Amino acid sequence: MGEVLHWYAVYTKPRFEKKLTFRLNEKGIEAYTPLRKTLKQWSDRKKMVEEPLISSYVFVNIHLSQYYEVLNTPGAVMYIWFNGKPASIPSSQIDTLKRLVDSDAEIEVTNADLPKGSQVRISEGALKGLTGELIHLAGKKKVVIRIDEIEKTLLVTISPKLLEIVRSNRVTE
Repeated sequence: MGEVLHWYAVYTKPRFEKKLTFRLNEKGIEAYTPLRKTLKQWSDRKKMVEEPLISSYVFVNIHLSQYYEVLNTPGAVMYIWFNGKPASIPSSQIDTLKRLVDSDAEIEVTNADLPKGSQVRISEGALKGLTGELIHLAGKKKVVIRIDEIEKTLLVTISPKLLEIVRSNRVTE
């Protein structure tokens, strides 16, 4: 029986996310960089470009025997560590990232320590079945998806009619 694959976050040189992903995939190592389309404006033109959703991070799905092969790839700097070892990211969180990026949801990434709210599940659409925390921010209802291993939080703006409460965390004083 072969080694088990695990997802890890690799910190990259600035603006090397797509290059590192390409190089690792060329080596046969599964690498994933969540990309989002954004409109960039220069003085002479506007253009839709794909840029990383989480800058300076590439996610790799590897056997531990491939640990150094990833680090020896140009553009890789180091693994993200948590509790004294490389942070293993659950496959379900990578799947959530992929579903979010593939949807047309409005997503922003933050390091902010946001208040915990009610647990909600998205009941319709491309993100049906995803769960997260409901918060109100700038007058909009947003679902928070946390990736604790890399201390990132994704905020997804979503219509309240697509949400169902799984568990309420209301605090009464």
